[in-house]
Amino acid sequence: MTDNTKPILPKSSYSTTATTTTTTNTTTSEFSKKWKIHDVAQDTGLLPTIAVSLWLGWNGILLCIINYTLFFATNYQRMVIIGIASFSLLLPAKFPGRLGLTMGNWMMKYAERYFGLRTVVEDEDDLIRHSEQNKALIFAFNPHDMLPYAVFAFNPSLRRLPHKIGEVRGLMTSAIFNIPFLKHVYSWVGGSPVDKRTFLARLHSGDSFAFTPGGVQEVFNLNPEKPRDVILYLQKRKGFIKLALTTGSPVVPVFAFNLDGSYKYWFPRDKITKKLSRFVGIVPLVFWGRWCIPFGIPNPRKIHVVIGSAIDVPKEGADVTQESIDKYHGIFLEELEALFERHKHDAGYADRQLKII
Repeated sequence: MTDNTKPILPKSSYSTTATTTTTTNTTTSEFSKKWKIHDVAQDTGLLPTIAVSLWLGWNGILLCIINYTLFFATNYQRMVIIGIASFSLLLPAKFPGRLGLTMGNWMMKYAERYFGLRTVVEDEDDLIRHSEQNKALIFAFNPHDMLPYAVFAFNPSLRRLPHKIGEVRGLMTSAIFNIPFLKHVYSWVGGSPVDKRTFLARLHSGDSFAFTPGGVQEVFNLNPEKPRDVILYLQKRKGFIKLALTTGSPVVPVFAFNLDGSYKYWFPRDKITKKLSRFVGIVPLVFWGRWCIPFGIPNPRKIHVVIGSAIDVPKEGADVTQESIDKYHGIFLEELEALFERHKHDAGYADRQLKII
């Protein structure tokens, strides 16, 4: 990994030398005049813990159900469990409709407290201006880490973005929507598959969304022996820029601080596992969070999400060139780097280094 890693060097205005510290503070102060900050007190009590368990605890719940079915259930119980799981797969993901949405909103409101969610929108007026042009905003969320659950900050029920932008859905690996029970829970909280068809459909309809361009490949680059490195797998992730150019959809850089430390983990790092993970969209691993419960809920980290300004992208239709893709991909990486540098001190990442591979 070391040979392939390309450090992102800070721009001169973000230099850490004593002579430019004042420049950094002045620049940040100028930016911060437009910032809209929304912060809630952290609460890891009973109700927030139950809500997060119903949302993110299903990995462990399903594992328990599978183990019980295989080793302890009677034949009749086994038939009932398999029947219910099969029925779940046949039902629409949003079943049971409004009731599921209500449950999802309830989970999100208490998850907001569990993680003490803090969001910073750097230029709300800019986002509104783009949305009023009937363009879908592509919120490119980073990092993926073990689970990019902090994308829940975009859930409409939390009202962290101006309502004029409309409903922002989180696009995630399609594998989730092929798993019984999980497909319903993630639909209730605003999730949709991140396949190309869904991606393009939302762009053409002007419906904004958030997704994680680094994907599961970032999991393989996690290295507990280098805790200061924040690694993003983005150098080859240009497909979303091409689609943005096709429709002229603005791209918004987003970074979530404090996702790391949510879980401890183990997974095989061989090439076969890496290829398999890329194909199915899920990494075969073991992870544990709060109370050291395998596949349980994450440790209650104070999540800090920062949302930058939109990057204007021209509409090139079917005539998108590689030159344009490379140009706007480079602009995105530069803006993401600058976003990280502007906020890392407030987020407790002063000694952390962003690396894009």
